Amino acid sequence: MSIIQQHTQASLSDAWRTINIDALDPDSSQNFDTSTLHPPLPEIGEADVRQLNAQVRQLLRGGDSEGALRGCLENPVYNGNDLAKDSHMQTVVEVLQSIKASEMTPMLQRIYGSEGGSELLDVLMKYLYKGMSGGPSGGGGPKTPTRGLTPQATGFSQIGSRPVGTNESTGTAMSVLLSWHEKVVDVAGLGSIERCMTDWRKV
Repeated sequence: MSIIQQHTQASLSDAWRTINIDALDPDSSQNFDTSTLHPPLPEIGEADVRQLNAQVRQLLRGGDSEGALRGCLENPVYNGNDLAKDSHMQTVVEVLQSIKASEMTPMLQRIYGSEGGSELLDVLMKYLYKGMSGGPSGGGGPKTPTRGLTPQATGFSQIGSRPVGTNESTGTAMSVLLSWHEKVVDVAGLGSIERCMTDWRKV
């Protein structure tokens, strides 16, 4: 047996690393609290979200679509339960669907040109991706709708009660989200997608 084979067998059989080198490294994560890298976010309850959504819908009824969109984006629900997040997501989709296609680009340009506008469009991008992911508030229903099977006298089954409305509303919402995605990329650039994907704050 060669000396290399003997050394390898000894290394595998013994606990050869007895010193924790990471503890001696001043830049190691063991020597500082990693939670300080992510500052705590204020928790938003369902009552706060309902109040915010009511204010946004009031702006929408008053004809201030841009104000309604800004209200949604300036107050994203990062730290809240699923019901609060879904409720706010539904309001965002409602606002986006109410804005005409011809108004989308000018509105995004005004928002982008204002103070903090880049971050607002990044928040919008997060909501667009959440809506396109097929969540409960993104498309208005489950991804795979249930279909009722009605037995026939022939012994075969017939697909009945197809949820046409659900499929159409899902397709309409997806079309709106894709249109907004295209416009946001045109205004804010591809960097908005990268910032959205790498941000630890999720809507």
